[in-house]
Amino acid sequence: MSQACRLLLTGLLCLPMLAWGECSRPLKVPVSPIGLSVTVDGETIGGVYPDVLRGLGDACRFEFSSVPRARLELMFEAGQADLLIPATRTPRRDELGLFVPMVRSRATLISLLDKDRPALRSLDELLRRRELRVVLVRGFDYGEAYLAMARELGSQARLVQAVDPLEAARMLSMGMADLTVMSPSIIAGAIHNDSRYKPLLAKLRIESVEEMPWGESGAYLSKSLPGADRAMLRDMLEKSTRSGEVWKTFQRYYPANVLVDGLRPR
Repeated sequence: MSQACRLLLTGLLCLPMLAWGECSRPLKVPVSPIGLSVTVDGETIGGVYPDVLRGLGDACRFEFSSVPRARLELMFEAGQADLLIPATRTPRRDELGLFVPMVRSRATLISLLDKDRPALRSLDELLRRRELRVVLVRGFDYGEAYLAMARELGSQARLVQAVDPLEAARMLSMGMADLTVMSPSIIAGAIHNDSRYKPLLAKLRIESVEEMPWGESGAYLSKSLPGADRAMLRDMLEKSTRSGEVWKTFQRYYPANVLVDGLRPR
């Protein structure tokens, strides 16, 4: 190798790693506990999605904070949150941010096996079964069919609201509601984290309905983010998804029988 080539190679090796550059400021990421996807233990925030973000490297610094789920949605709408994660894709959220899909997910009807009733195959059928009380978590949004169902249940005085998935599970166990609607991994994660309700894991009855097919779940990047930051973060999340790192993180947290009903790799 010539002296000139050696000098050029040495210079290239000494350059800083700037493949993605750096975010222009720390990114605000308020989160709410949601199964094993996001866990909050005092000041410690963990779970699948915080681990995914921290695994992206040092280019961006994420400032996590814990807030109620309903407030989280309002913060994103007001531009006070740089990321909304995890989130399913909806038209309303598309107006506020850039969606980055990371896994495929679906919501299902979830009840307890010891409740003897015929199977439900659609949300229409659920709405016709007026004796069934439904608990939904405040701030959850699985699209227009879900929101229309919630409105109709409210008008029928059959809707019970919970502040989080664990409260929804508690209401099912106490007979305060007959079923809930959410991703199975969310309620299973909430139950798994609480020894009082962990026995319910073996009793979950999961029913898929035609109005809630497999969709995409991931992160919304706020339009209030500087454009360069948003583009860089999108590239990093997409690379982590394509490489399989996102799905491997899910597999570290969730048992396979929980993942199969509500989540799939993208």
